[in-house]
Amino acid sequence: MAAGGDIIDSSTHVGDVYQAAPLPRAEEVEPPPWVPPALPLRTATFVGRDGKLAELDEALARSGGAVVQAVHGLGGVGKSTLAAQWAYQHADAHVLTWWITADSAAGVTAGLADLAGMLVPEMTRGAPAAVAPEERAAWARRWLASHTGWLVVLDNVVHPADVAELVSGAPGGRFLITSRLREGWNDLVPALIELDVLSATEAEELLTRILTAGRPAADLAGASELCAELGHLPLAVKQAGAYLRQTHLSPTSYLELLRADPAVMYDQAARGADGERTIARTWRLTLDHLAATGPLAGDVLRVLAWWAPEDVPRALLAPLGGPAEIATALGDLSAYNMIALDAETIAVHRLVQAVARTPDPRPVQDDGDPHRCLGDIDRARAQATDLLNRARPATEEDPAQWPAWRVLVPHITALADHAAPGTDTIDTVLLLGETAAFLHGQGAMDRAITFNQRALTGCERLLGADHRDTLMLRNNLAYAYRTVGDLERAVPLFEATLADYGRVSGDDHPDTLASRNNLASAYWAAGDLGRAIRLFEVTLADRERVSGADHPDTLTSRSNLAYAYQTVGDLGRAIPLFEATLARRERVLGGDHPDILTSRNNLASAYESAGDLGRAIRLYEATLADRERVLGADHPDTLTSRNNLASAYWAAGDQGRAVSLLQRALADCERVLGADHPRTRAVRANLEVARQESPSSGSGGSA
Repeated sequence: MAAGGDIIDSSTHVGDVYQAAPLPRAEEVEPPPWVPPALPLRTATFVGRDGKLAELDEALARSGGAVVQAVHGLGGVGKSTLAAQWAYQHADAHVLTWWITADSAAGVTAGLADLAGMLVPEMTRGAPAAVAPEERAAWARRWLASHTGWLVVLDNVVHPADVAELVSGAPGGRFLITSRLREGWNDLVPALIELDVLSATEAEELLTRILTAGRPAADLAGASELCAELGHLPLAVKQAGAYLRQTHLSPTSYLELLRADPAVMYDQAARGADGERTIARTWRLTLDHLAATGPLAGDVLRVLAWWAPEDVPRALLAPLGGPAEIATALGDLSAYNMIALDAETIAVHRLVQAVARTPDPRPVQDDGDPHRCLGDIDRARAQATDLLNRARPATEEDPAQWPAWRVLVPHITALADHAAPGTDTIDTVLLLGETAAFLHGQGAMDRAITFNQRALTGCERLLGADHRDTLMLRNNLAYAYRTVGDLERAVPLFEATLADYGRVSGDDHPDTLASRNNLASAYWAAGDLGRAIRLFEVTLADRERVSGADHPDTLTSRSNLAYAYQTVGDLGRAIPLFEATLARRERVLGGDHPDILTSRNNLASAYESAGDLGRAIRLYEATLADRERVLGADHPDTLTSRNNLASAYWAAGDQGRAVSLLQRALADCERVLGADHPRTRAVRANLEVARQESPSSGSGGSA
């Protein structure tokens, strides 16, 4: 190379023309004696990930040809941080460690050009002698192809094709790739490493490290709850931690801000932090890429945002488009790790859901997020409600439909939790009302009452106080109160509802008669047996006159009246009425209808009250077996049969079997219904009495 005062950078001056000096051959340029790892991310707060670091150790220890490993995962899950940590740990094992932000082909070219400039600084000295970036990048490719022992991190690859030529053309070193994409790597990477969120303990440790660095007395109150709300996503935890350090707030205070104003907090970076590294901005870039192929992927994600984060049936989304269109949209979202997908179900990170259903208050023209417009989010909430209504079974009474209900209930519950009551539509009212009826039948009374109350409030607002649906929901709420023993609320609500039914629909309308029957039942539960029996008798007579002797409603009235007679000790009228009701139900309903099983249970109870324990026990045993087969071992009616059979065993002197069966019944009631459910309390009381009076009470009863 020439020397002297006429040399400017690496160019030779000939007259008025600058002629660049020839570049050294890439094969002949040795790596510098030592270069600090060119890594942009600090790892001082790195926590956990021991298993993933070990996976990288194993994957990048392969020999023979180019050693390439890709780590994929949701944006913000910590892929780049993991890559940086592994690179730092293994810097001494490489002659050179280089980081390239590879989110585009231009980014790859720029990163390679910078590598060449580091190896041969003369390439980048001022114009007009500087070598063009494309030429420097080509030179760097040749250098990597002709040397060994280096590590290149290709961070945030969006299109595998952008790095394919580089990776395949440089077999002498290691490539560590990070990407949100889980698909498209078959020709480059033998197997991907998937990165998930931190564990609860790791997320709390990360937040603690950020908050206590230089501030050992930092307020950590609510750290665990905040990390859980953030779904243990590293970027979200770091974003929150930086904001807390800046504002000197506690995690509890941040959580309150997050719930009060999520749109601001999801996009809020601390001063001095990278404003593009917020969870909202991170996922906005992903959705920008997906939107290039059409709007359906974004539409699907916004709908998914209203349901539970796990076990979403793919079939729920079918009405949104053709099978191929839905499959493509889900595949695209899965490819970018915005969802997890298998053949039957979908899962979405809860924080992805939270951001997707939170409108950006800024208009799009003022850099508002185009994927979080208020109108799109409102439309997605309506679609989420409609899709659940389409999928729910037509009845909550058919045991064959209960598995489908149980799949949907978590998503209906999530929708109710996420959507403000003021946004409820008639579709929402219908969905919550029908779900409340199912939950009531399953004994999940807390949620049943909550859904009933909300459905009633919405119906009154949308349809008016006298609408038939409003009256039905008021009746259902009163019945729920009666079921849990809250008679102070049940009886007045039944009385008001009956008066409204009579005024609106007439005294002989089936809804009015049903309301009268329910009020009689509430009187009976409250111990007002005289009024209950009189009202049951009047209702039965009216139903026989209006609907006929064999109508299911008439049979219900007959059974209720028989039970009222039994309660006051009038077994002479109770038993024949129970027997006639069972015979009619078997003839009219047939098979294993739950009402037939109820009649058998009631008749067995009447036999027991009359002292006919032989017939009572045989009928109880048969009814319990049928309920276990038809309704399932955990159905509330099955639990009642178990308790009733135990009571009959006790009355017959078989204390061992009685105590054993009551123990099982109590354990099942506590597990299924909860410790404070009225049915659970009744079984517990029966078991306590049985243990006190049993000769073997010291051992808890014999089998």
